[in-house]
Amino acid sequence: MQLYEELIERGLIAQVTDEEHIREMINNGKATFYIGFDCTADSLTAGHFMALTLMKRLQMAGNKPIALIGGGTTMIGDPSGRTDMRKMLTKEDIDHNAECFKRQMERFIEFGEGKAMMVNNADWLLNLNYVDLLREVGACFSVNNMLRAECYKQRMEKGLSFLEFNYMIMQSYDFYYMFQKYGCNMEFGGDDQWSNMLGGTELIRKKLGKDAYAMTITLLTDSNGKKMGKTAGNAVWLDPNKTSPFDFFQYWRNVGDADVLKCIRMLTFLPMEQIREMNTWEGAQLNRAKEILAYELTNMVHGKEEADKALEAARAVFQGGGSSENMPTTEVEAVDTSVVDLLVAGKLAPSKGEAKRLIQQGGISVDDVKVERFDAVVEGAKLKDGVIIKKGKKVFHKFIAR
Repeated sequence: MQLYEELIERGLIAQVTDEEHIREMINNGKATFYIGFDCTADSLTAGHFMALTLMKRLQMAGNKPIALIGGGTTMIGDPSGRTDMRKMLTKEDIDHNAECFKRQMERFIEFGEGKAMMVNNADWLLNLNYVDLLREVGACFSVNNMLRAECYKQRMEKGLSFLEFNYMIMQSYDFYYMFQKYGCNMEFGGDDQWSNMLGGTELIRKKLGKDAYAMTITLLTDSNGKKMGKTAGNAVWLDPNKTSPFDFFQYWRNVGDADVLKCIRMLTFLPMEQIREMNTWEGAQLNRAKEILAYELTNMVHGKEEADKALEAARAVFQGGGSSENMPTTEVEAVDTSVVDLLVAGKLAPSKGEAKRLIQQGGISVDDVKVERFDAVVEGAKLKDGVIIKKGKKVFHKFIAR
């Protein structure tokens, strides 16, 4: 099976501008393609994971990736998929986040001479003269068409700032610039980016009289249509200091039965022959599939050693055996401490109010005993031996005195 056909079977392709040309380019290693990553945080998330694995798949087939760090576009903010305006970041924050992204991307993509490139659109966007930009590309965009774009329509009711309105032009200019400077002939992105990506292909055609291509990836959602990669309102980060390898493993181990095989197809590098065999799995076999998914992804992000540790710790909590040694652990003082304070200290709840809500809903237990009262306390003597707090059915955290 050739790569393009494999991408279809894995469920990765949402929309393309010219399937015949895109298939030929990808299958023959002729695509110089880019994916953009805006630097809105100091770590990539599980939401970026599919884009990174897609870049790896295409590079393995001889295509050339360009990882575009959005040092310039982050200063504007993409309105796609948003109900409100993004927080404005300083240039210093954006530069710091960009450096963090680079270090994480190098785990997936091979950079170097003749291999993948990493560029930052701040290098050309921040030097643009606004009047020159309007004269050069402004006439290529119809305001009527822009307002019909899905990325803008969903914001019109609550208000779309003129700052964000420029985002499509900036993203389109990125493609236009890299087409000329780096020979970039294809753009990939999530299917919520379709309108922005079409803007780039049209700009290249109108200004240069040449064709460029765009392909969107199916966004990874759960069976309820919600974006995956977030839990309890928080992102699942690729940085181990923000989401531990165990928590990362546990997140994927806990995906729903309806989603596990979809995730395996879209995110892992397991051969399609093996995945097709798994399509008949059901019942207890799906738990095995979830373990495979979690191990494969943790291995890719954090390495084999951390994946092995996470697997051992997960089996300890899911199967009731083994050691809690590799479980996420927070050290506390050897004094009587309220459960509410422990939940906040271990980042199981973002605030005391949220911790109390979890207790009220019956979702917290200490060493398998449900916590019934807001003022429940864990004694310092118990903390010396270590206690395990469980949030819901799937989140475990160990607390031990220093």
